[in-house]
Amino acid sequence: MALASPAPAAPAAADAAAHARASRTRLLIEAPIAPTLAKLAAPNVLAMFVQAAQGIAEAYFASLLGVTALAGLALVFPLVMLTQMLSAGAIGGAISASVARALGASDVARAATLTVAAWIIAAALALVMAVLVGLLGALFFEWLGGGEETVAAATNYALVFFPGCVAIWLCNASLSVIRGTGEMQMPALVLLLVSVASILLSGGFALGWGPLPALGMAGLALGPVLAFAFGGVAAIGYIVFGRAGLAFRGAMQRLSAGMFRDILTVGALASINTVLTTVTIIMMTGLVAGFGEAALAGYGLGARLEFLMIPVIFGIGAAMTAMVGANIGAGRIDRALRVAWTGSCAAAAVVGGVGMLLAVFPDLWLGLFLEPSNTAALDAGRSYFRIVAPFYAFFGLGLALYFASQGAGRMLWPVISSLGRMAVALVGALILTTYTDLGLNGIFAAIGAAMLVYGFIIALAVRFGGWSKARP
Repeated sequence: MALASPAPAAPAAADAAAHARASRTRLLIEAPIAPTLAKLAAPNVLAMFVQAAQGIAEAYFASLLGVTALAGLALVFPLVMLTQMLSAGAIGGAISASVARALGASDVARAATLTVAAWIIAAALALVMAVLVGLLGALFFEWLGGGEETVAAATNYALVFFPGCVAIWLCNASLSVIRGTGEMQMPALVLLLVSVASILLSGGFALGWGPLPALGMAGLALGPVLAFAFGGVAAIGYIVFGRAGLAFRGAMQRLSAGMFRDILTVGALASINTVLTTVTIIMMTGLVAGFGEAALAGYGLGARLEFLMIPVIFGIGAAMTAMVGANIGAGRIDRALRVAWTGSCAAAAVVGGVGMLLAVFPDLWLGLFLEPSNTAALDAGRSYFRIVAPFYAFFGLGLALYFASQGAGRMLWPVISSLGRMAVALVGALILTTYTDLGLNGIFAAIGAAMLVYGFIIALAVRFGGWSKARP
């Protein structure tokens, strides 16, 4: 007689995952704020530091290819970071917040359907970016003021990176879903491995390590695309096979315009904020380009570190988005505000500390990429850090409150603060370079003042406006 078959393991595993997900949600809305935020943020911050190391490595590999390659990377870098900021921060944060709000309201089916909507949105936006850069990328780099060789270097990078950016979008969208369930360790581990793989692949394909071809700038771009493709497969598999505690039966049938609107209403405003941040950097890059290739290379290294502070803040901000979203969903607005201020002050302290260190010792960063003989590029980079870096704390405060505002579904004031930043940077730079003899230093002074305005506007708005009408 045949023995009775054991009960299937899959339902038991699914129940365990769902129980773990419910426990994580309770943690977000009930546990002490500071320890919980630190516990959730720690793996993210570690992963983001490694991701920042990937950005440092990429700039180092470009420096080995020459100053022209480094200047070309400065031209394309704002668009690369725009992709990262949109996929992980703006749209990614909106995805995480929507999932967290649904789970905070105990609507697991909605969270699963929002995940499907997130994948569709990510794939569509990746296609749009690939087409736009493919058609207009070279013209854009010329408009920024790059010379023929610099534009060619930037274009070689862009024509590999942007067709492959669908991997980055899908990976970051999937990791955002997982963060929305309160699980931070798995996304952090994936990003850590992606960053390490990206360093190895970028260096290998750019410089021709071992059997790999030396593809130059195209190789620099191929590395992160392949690394994120591997990470995306891991993250999507984690969700589809039930490890995130979400069940997808009937999810496609539940798709509606409301699901897409839940993500895009917050994501669109967050994207405007991200675009404004990037446009500010692009405008400053265009103004600096008028002072020559060496100045552009030096400023590009300064702007790169500024951009690399964003992933570090994101390490704290991702935890804040999930905690704020879950508390808003549960109707605990006062607790959501306490989470916002706790995390934002911590982010300001970390980023501000880095800024003050480099304001005093700028060559700790610049010396990684520039030889002492590159005096013009070194002088530009040193001026940037001495003038701008002391204002990094305000940048950190404002950006962290931006992530918290995503969780609350309240994005108007973050957009207004970014508009203020852009206006101060552009108008201030034009005035100081036109009516004073500050030259390049005038641009840097305007950038620092703009960071100050950015942090103050959003902080005052959250402090006095609150989130009394935050999205449930």
